[in-house]
Amino acid sequence: MFKHPLSRHAWLFWVAAWLVLGAGLGLRDPWPADEPRFALVAKQMVETGQWLFPHRGVELYSDKPPLFMWTEAVSYLITGNWRVAFLLPSLLAALGTLWCVVDLGRRLWTTRVGYYAGWALLTTLHFAYQAKKAQIDPSVVFWITFANYGLLRHLLTGPAWRWWALGWFAAGIGVITKGVGAIALLMLLPLALAALLRPLQARLAPDGFGARALAWVRMPVRVGVGDPRFWLGPLAFAVAVSLWLAPMVLVATQAGDPGYQVYLNDILFRQTAGRYAKSWDHPQPVWYHLGVMFSMWLPLMLALPWALRAWGRRLGRADARYLLPLAWWALVIVFFSIPSGKRDVYILPALPMACLMFAPLLPGILRRAWPRRIALGFTVALVAAMLGVGLSMWFGDPKFEARLIAERGFTDHGRALAAGVTAIGAWGAACLLWSGRRRPVRAMVATLCGVWVCYGLLITPVLNDSSSARGVMTRAAQRIGADVELGLVAWKEQNLLMSQSRTVNFGFRMGWQKQLELGLAWQARAPDARVLFVQAPAVPDCVDRGKAEMIGRSNRREWWLVPYAARTGCPAAPPLPRNEDDHEYD
Repeated sequence: MFKHPLSRHAWLFWVAAWLVLGAGLGLRDPWPADEPRFALVAKQMVETGQWLFPHRGVELYSDKPPLFMWTEAVSYLITGNWRVAFLLPSLLAALGTLWCVVDLGRRLWTTRVGYYAGWALLTTLHFAYQAKKAQIDPSVVFWITFANYGLLRHLLTGPAWRWWALGWFAAGIGVITKGVGAIALLMLLPLALAALLRPLQARLAPDGFGARALAWVRMPVRVGVGDPRFWLGPLAFAVAVSLWLAPMVLVATQAGDPGYQVYLNDILFRQTAGRYAKSWDHPQPVWYHLGVMFSMWLPLMLALPWALRAWGRRLGRADARYLLPLAWWALVIVFFSIPSGKRDVYILPALPMACLMFAPLLPGILRRAWPRRIALGFTVALVAAMLGVGLSMWFGDPKFEARLIAERGFTDHGRALAAGVTAIGAWGAACLLWSGRRRPVRAMVATLCGVWVCYGLLITPVLNDSSSARGVMTRAAQRIGADVELGLVAWKEQNLLMSQSRTVNFGFRMGWQKQLELGLAWQARAPDARVLFVQAPAVPDCVDRGKAEMIGRSNRREWWLVPYAARTGCPAAPPLPRNEDDHEYD
């Protein structure tokens, strides 16, 4: 079993991975919160040629380094299709992460263990869900996992100084992807601590409690600080970071544009150390990430009760194959638990190493009766939930259909969505019938793979018009015609990205009141050729709703077209009908 990298088991795994992760590619547009933002920045890079200092509309975008947006822009230059290009980096990054885990498991244990690790990662809800989104996180997970791969290739199977340097380089690329790529280097912290404690352990009595507690410092791993090749790692890290940082700092300091200096200060300090030390969004309790692991890391974490004792025995033997990844996993959790701001994706980089730690134990665990029963119960619950939701949508309360129509603008009373959810449940039921009680794990894996394939092929196309801004922007373009300009007020990134008219914006982070003031002045200079596109809370009371037009709902927001004729004595700066604290940036 698993004797050759291209055995039928390998083919099955990689075909399944392509289907699970790639299903739906090209069938939807970017969805909020983050996807339209990054796609818009990438699109403006292609259109303007300004790649070093990305823009969101007329403003510089300094929330994130530009590397991920570069990959989206390059993907577009290769494919010529934004629906494919914006998701392609996440797809390739997820496949790369799977390769790292499979190959590392193969090298540290056996080929069979490598594919167990791959299946564990592919079927974990958190990984598949994020891999099918065009956020930065799948890419940063790949770079961090690749960095771990390079470091462990050297530390556990080496010496392999090229992989050592490549691991550091990948960590540097992770830094210019999202700033947190350096957490891969926490893998070296247990080794540094072991080097400090090793003299103390040597002075203790061999049978004493202290010596036994410090036995792990004798794990058979040497970093090789005395070898000049050690410094290839830090050098490679510096080179990787400098690929973006050096030209950006040079241009920002020499250009003489104060906007570039603001960009430099924001992205280097406020968005990195400032965000970590004084988080200003997503406040959560210190134990938040434990809840994420026990909910979003299913079904992997169902095996935890049986894994804990096995890990304890292996750590007692100072097995570095377990000690280093497990210590790194714990350090990542601690690192992201310190700041008050927390999101579930923050600890996603720890998941590949967690799957690697479970993989050698899974063959034994899955032969036990209770883990198999739990796998069967998990699958039955998932299938029952999908069938229940789908059939309830089809035969259920008309008020529910009315809410769907109001929120999503469905013209088929939500029947296509109900059919898609029911199809997922039907697939799961077929998997259960096919496997029966004898192969519950196969039923669980097949069901989970089918969930994501059906989601990509059946669910996302149905939700696309209401989840993206395509529907409302298409209607706006048809309504105003090709010769009229559209001015965006209180807009979201998806509006500018999906606009099919000649479009003007007046800033994004600028307050709604100021956007409205600039928009009214812009429209007044060519009343017959300019229409404002305004989010409902920013439509002032001086606008005649009878002459304006509510053009549609998108992303739970209502949007209005305001022609010049709808302005009934509007002053230069009319007050907003709602407090501007309602302005949301996500």
